[in-house]
Amino acid sequence: MEQTIVEKIFSRRCKKDVFAGEVVMAPVDGAMMHDITGPLAIEKFYEMGGTKVFDPKKVIMLFDHQTPADSLNAAENQKRMRAFGKEQGILNYDIKEGVCHQVTLEKGRVCPGDIVIGGDSHTCTYGAVGAFATGVGSTDLGFALRYGCLYFRVPETIRADVTGRFTKRVGAKDLILKIIKDITVDGATYKAVEFTGETVSSMSMAGRMTCCNMAIEMGGKAGIVPPDQITAEYLKQRVSCPPTDLGSDDGASYISRREYDVSDLVPQVAVPHNVDQVVDVDKIAGTPVDQVFIGSCTNGRFEDMQEAAEVLGDRSFSENVRVLVIPASKPEYLKTLRAGIIERFVEAGALVEAPCCGPCMGGSFGLIASGEVSFSTSNRNFKGRQGSTDGKVYLGSAATATATAITGVITDPREVQ
Repeated sequence: MEQTIVEKIFSRRCKKDVFAGEVVMAPVDGAMMHDITGPLAIEKFYEMGGTKVFDPKKVIMLFDHQTPADSLNAAENQKRMRAFGKEQGILNYDIKEGVCHQVTLEKGRVCPGDIVIGGDSHTCTYGAVGAFATGVGSTDLGFALRYGCLYFRVPETIRADVTGRFTKRVGAKDLILKIIKDITVDGATYKAVEFTGETVSSMSMAGRMTCCNMAIEMGGKAGIVPPDQITAEYLKQRVSCPPTDLGSDDGASYISRREYDVSDLVPQVAVPHNVDQVVDVDKIAGTPVDQVFIGSCTNGRFEDMQEAAEVLGDRSFSENVRVLVIPASKPEYLKTLRAGIIERFVEAGALVEAPCCGPCMGGSFGLIASGEVSFSTSNRNFKGRQGSTDGKVYLGSAATATATAITGVITDPREVQ
């Protein structure tokens, strides 16, 4: 029988033909842990009788959610993880590198065809390089640290075929918001979402990461883009991966196939309080905002910073808006710095912070108060996501966020000349 790319990945790793719906015990090629979910995973590892992790070279450890430590609890958690990493011989990136999902990919810790898990729901980002990557709970992560494998139900696949060329100041974030609106927040529950078509084939790795990152916002178990030359170019300076022709067969069985044409797509915005409540930007243009956040594992890459800088030009940000800019990793920060973009942001009135999750999860800094409104390039806008449950969070692209920061109200970036 012909197979989807996800079925092929599980078949290769399990060394037998595997199809959607089957439950398998599969080896993992990587296990990522960060400062929020890591401590509990370590606790579970020891409760299961663990003494040595299955392979320290396959464990990815770093701190990004509460960094630098913003409370005594955070400091103690990081202390425990540092001790565990040293005990186990795990390379710990600590607080130095940035957001876990960006760092995992740019450090070459994932290859096409890998099965990778992480103690964070947005681990599905790694599907951008053709891996099966998914977030798991701390107990499952502790089990994988102990045994190097995990039970999976092989997911059915929704195929999203994307055609057309983006118009100016419209891009991957607008596309994925449109797809989430179509599929809904639970329409892909425990499914893989395969992004294909001419638009995806020509999309940069940054754009692919954005799309795969938000597969979880449809309930997806994973997002994945078949590896190609763009994938190979991205990985070749980072890791030596075995050659692969990995891709879905023409006759593979999909639970659903969706078609999207981006030729007439306009900037999209997810309005409070669900990610699938998506509208064209003109529907809510003029809504006042108190804070704008440009960053996160969804849109904190250099390409996003470039897009923001292009919209900003020589203008200043509104005096009525707090603007937080946080590149996703040290390399992305340095590229932005060397391009003169950080200086431009600071001159315009932004606070540029060290690479970390920042206000995305509402657990560190940059929180909003009751009645305040945030416009964010991150991935979630649930009640309380960035602070008060009486606040509101809108989601959009770096271009739309920047236009909004300039005017002080939600603004179509195409109208900023």
